[in-house]
Amino acid sequence: MKVIRNIDNLFLLKPQIFRDNRGYFYEKYKKTKINELLKRNIVFNQDNLSYSKKNVLRGLHFQSKPNYQEKLISVISGKIFDVVVNVNPKSKNFKKYFTFILSSRNKHHLFISSDYAHGFLALTNNVIIDYKVTSEYDVKKEKTILWNDKSLNIKWPYKKKSELIISKKDREGKNFDKLFF
Repeated sequence: MKVIRNIDNLFLLKPQIFRDNRGYFYEKYKKTKINELLKRNIVFNQDNLSYSKKNVLRGLHFQSKPNYQEKLISVISGKIFDVVVNVNPKSKNFKKYFTFILSSRNKHHLFISSDYAHGFLALTNNVIIDYKVTSEYDVKKEKTILWNDKSLNIKWPYKKKSELIISKKDREGKNFDKLFF
């Protein structure tokens, strides 16, 4: 595995893939390798699996103190447009967003520090996402930023807003400025 992009506590990782006439093999997660690449000691305490249909938009979610979560995300099936927004007021990238394409084809993994809220749009049918988190989920500590907050101006890749499938919780997310100012 190697780091192919590093932006302010976001690490896009590419595993080494061994292919032959039978198919392929790769190490999806190896604690010592991840800790070496990220130069930190990360302990994941919960594994999650998410299934989404095409046009499902989830997020933007993060956990507040003391339940900050760092995440390692990979796509098992399908393709997503992944979005992270910096929620650390002390960061030079506060309120900036970054996007990534993660898919079962490119096999990229994204490590997201607790400085970021996270969301994604399923670009294909049958999207399955595997993600590890450093803290157990606590509904009382979850915060949701409105996915289409005008002050963030995220360029989501959809054709018609009416085609998006968004949960009530995500439709009722808070504006970024109301959460932080």
